[in-house]
Amino acid sequence: MRKINYKKIAKWLAVTLGILLVLGSILFFAFRNMALEQVIAKVQLKVAERNASFTVKNASFEGISGIKMEGVTLVPSGADTLVSVKEINTSVNLTRLLIGNVQLGTLHMADGYIQLTKKDSLGWNFRNLLKSKKEDNDEPDTESNYADRAYNLMNKVLNLVPVDMELHNLELRVNDVGRKLNLKLTDTRLADRKLESTIRVTEDTIAQTWKVSGMADPRAHQCDLKFFNADTGRIVVPYIAKRYNIKSGFDAINLKVENMDMSGGELHVDGYASIKNFMVNNHRIASKDVVIDNARFDYHVLFGGEYIELDSTSTVQLNKLKLRPFARYSVEEDTIYQFKANIPKMPAQDFITSLPRGLFSNFEGMEAEGNFGYRLDFLYNKNKPNALVFDSSLTKDGLKILKYGEADLAKLNGGFTYRAVDNGREQRAVVVGPSNPNYTPIGDISPYLRSAVLTSEDPSFFRHRGFITEAFRQSIIKNIKTKKFSRGGSTISMQLVKNVFLTREKTLSRKLEEILLVYILENQHIAGKERMLEVYFNIIEWGPDVYGIGEASRYYFDKAPSQLTLDECVYLASIIPSPKHFMWKFDGTGNLKGYALKHDNYIKDIMLRRGLISSEDTIAQNGHINVIGRARGRLPLNRENLFANDSLNVDEFFENLGKLAY
Repeated sequence: MRKINYKKIAKWLAVTLGILLVLGSILFFAFRNMALEQVIAKVQLKVAERNASFTVKNASFEGISGIKMEGVTLVPSGADTLVSVKEINTSVNLTRLLIGNVQLGTLHMADGYIQLTKKDSLGWNFRNLLKSKKEDNDEPDTESNYADRAYNLMNKVLNLVPVDMELHNLELRVNDVGRKLNLKLTDTRLADRKLESTIRVTEDTIAQTWKVSGMADPRAHQCDLKFFNADTGRIVVPYIAKRYNIKSGFDAINLKVENMDMSGGELHVDGYASIKNFMVNNHRIASKDVVIDNARFDYHVLFGGEYIELDSTSTVQLNKLKLRPFARYSVEEDTIYQFKANIPKMPAQDFITSLPRGLFSNFEGMEAEGNFGYRLDFLYNKNKPNALVFDSSLTKDGLKILKYGEADLAKLNGGFTYRAVDNGREQRAVVVGPSNPNYTPIGDISPYLRSAVLTSEDPSFFRHRGFITEAFRQSIIKNIKTKKFSRGGSTISMQLVKNVFLTREKTLSRKLEEILLVYILENQHIAGKERMLEVYFNIIEWGPDVYGIGEASRYYFDKAPSQLTLDECVYLASIIPSPKHFMWKFDGTGNLKGYALKHDNYIKDIMLRRGLISSEDTIAQNGHINVIGRARGRLPLNRENLFANDSLNVDEFFENLGKLAY
């Protein structure tokens, strides 16, 4: 048998491989510029399909993996130039390129701009380049896994960030129907994992110089960057103030990504973000600037095959207040949204001083002792909406209010002057006390009215401590189903606080203050339930410029509150949600419309079932009422109906009136 010479075979293979590599290199260098031209041609064809032109004046390879391009432009048809760059020099990782991944090694770019313009008739100049929703839906979803999808997306983005980068004189120009913004990167450099960038920002009279500095390592999936103002003062966030009427700013932002790891079928992303001296001003948030001195978010995010989760080890810190959030979106069986929030036991005074300035004006100057903790559980199953979970609980340890802020809740126990605020205007003064002839003690109000109002507004008023968890739960379910805020969960305690201590502005600030003030009022036993109900009856609006039950009973029925009938009381309870529009409940004859009668009879049936009234109370109470007070002048009565019950014929009346005139 002939002996195999492995050395000769190995040598022959090595020579062959070397020849192939040489030939491959020769072919690569011979045809690579041609291949580059073909790639550019394909891009031009794709862009042309979307009514735009992509041009490159010169493009060629430099060295082994470098690419140089000059005169790069992207111009949508009939619109302003979108992209223009004078010079781009970059290099790619050839090994990764061979397996279909584009990974930039270096990037040097100079003298260019991205220009986003919007005109009323034409819209944004980039609109044609965006894929339509129909086209997106036509593409098959090859990624069925949230973890894989997120990991692949992050990798693609980070691979496009070079490890060596220099950018000079590049601008982002925005012109949104006359709202102009210019961000100019005068110098940006990334080398040896160190990033330094200077950005000049101009918008009308605003001129700022922003700085970005810190560590950035796109290959290790890590960064630790600080964003701040090189000039003195707070960074003013541009554009959104004019576009969305939201003024905001901050001193500095720190962003750190510590880990991005794919293991066990899960993608873990860990890090934190912090902001100093953050300010926001918007009429939907508060009537003044809202300021947070220090805020930090330590996040631990998980992407699984069928879920995305913010782990409960994450923390949110606002000044001295620490909160542990948990959030999860899952499609493992049903589509489930879950959220939990936990505030570990902390000093009450630290909580008060940690509240954002401007958001809780009524708490400024408040002092408290003791500790408290809070927990919230929320779970919504899209396929089982009625099984929604909403559980909120607060634990306290020696909690006591020592000094009130601007809202002195104790004034409910004595006489005071109340002024409603409507559309930002203070209304006439209403004295809540015996010096007001219309003031009505709780004992002088018809028991029917008391029962009717409690039935329609807050049946468990004497049992709850300001809030009804089930009412909140049901309102959330309905709002989700209707996809709008169609139902609230306000109790009489909340309405009382809102009327006496807060404005009627629809802001986040007012709602949060309402919740906290109600909790203090009810759980610190500042005023008794009977007293709260008495004040409520004497200050709420019952019609246009009608405040308190004393005025209301005379305005509608020209009688005292103690003389009201069952039907009259049920009617008055029914107009509390919208008292200024009471007249639309009546037809042209001055009688309640069918839907109003049906509603009032429904309330009476509930009162009867609950034993608040007896069957004897309903005798001669058929739901019809007779408005004889000043309110009658606002009813939509017509001429024929005014005389419908008179013995005189209407035509005869006007005929006789004409004779008298002669």
